Amino acid sequence: MKIAMWSGPRNLSTAMMYSFGARSDFTVMDEPFYAAYLAQSGADHPMREEILAAQATDPDEVAALCGAPFPTPHLYMKHMPHHMLEGFPLDWAQDCVNVHLIRHPARVIASYAAKREAPTLEDIGFVQQHALYEKLGGVVIDSTDIRARPEHMLRALCDAIDLPFDPAMLSWPAGPRKEDGVWAAHWYGAVHQSTGFAGAEGPLLEPNGRLFELFEAALPYYTKMKLRALK
Repeated sequence: MKIAMWSGPRNLSTAMMYSFGARSDFTVMDEPFYAAYLAQSGADHPMREEILAAQATDPDEVAALCGAPFPTPHLYMKHMPHHMLEGFPLDWAQDCVNVHLIRHPARVIASYAAKREAPTLEDIGFVQQHALYEKLGGVVIDSTDIRARPEHMLRALCDAIDLPFDPAMLSWPAGPRKEDGVWAAHWYGAVHQSTGFAGAEGPLLEPNGRLFELFEAALPYYTKMKLRALK
């Protein structure tokens, strides 16, 4: 099985990668299209030069990597929808089990803005994620539900994709992983301190000021996806 897990930033995506990576039957891959996205878009992200030096920047080369053989029974690929720019190959995803990890935009925006100033709708990926779901289909799961009931929701996800549940998915050792992208130094501080899912999230607070417009623009796309999410 090849799983393509589509998630916007600040959305439990690295913890989910660690969860599947804790299984002995999975190889994991961390955002393989990131450098190709930066090279073509010109986006000014933290650690841009390090990322461009660390990964292939040709999207066709990356697509071939996503379709290549892997050493374990299953492969888990963490992908960001906004990395898939127009013209990037997507045929490799037709052979994957596509899973769409969502999170309420108020939570995403608060977390993202703490790491990078002035996020845009393009940066947080809600529009692109909805478009990918419409194109590829697949399973939708909300990260807030996973944090509230990790075993219940991971079992539901495994059932939905016809994969036996493994209790190893519920915990992992603290610290970085060899599979981490080079950008982990900027983004993965909290998850490197974790040994499992962090527990239920606190009250939902809508963003204020300039971020409220961004929240209003993202919310309809999240709402459409939420209707399809596993319970």
